[in-house]
Amino acid sequence: MKILWTDGSASPNPGPGGYAVIETAGDEAKPVALGREKNTTNIRMEGSALVAAIKYAGAVGCEIHTDSEFWINVLTKWADGWRARGWKKSRGEIMNLDLVQELYKLYHQYPVKLVWVRGHVGTEFNELADEWANKARKGVTL
Repeated sequence: MKILWTDGSASPNPGPGGYAVIETAGDEAKPVALGREKNTTNIRMEGSALVAAIKYAGAVGCEIHTDSEFWINVLTKWADGWRARGWKKSRGEIMNLDLVQELYKLYHQYPVKLVWVRGHVGTEFNELADEWANKARKGVTL
């Protein structure tokens, strides 16, 4: 099972955005996926990073460390109910529905363990994922 760290960034929010997926093995870490959108949000980039991580790991599976409590809640608490109601919330529309549905499908297709980490508190690989997400936002590619 691959150990991955993800982060997303948009600055300003909304505005240009980027995301990064970092793979770790022991003390080693390297970016394995970067992406960019010209006009997006932090939330969308965080979700895009999770999609990229799951696609990267595929059937091998992954443990994803993310500081996005929102996306963990989407996948583990809310999406089952939204799906049961025809992809509708009890109040209002589901923002980023395309991303929610893609991520939901991948989450249930492959072995994935989500681990929440507090962001911006000095956790080494979370900070590295943030650094690479910001680089991707500025146009850096692998």
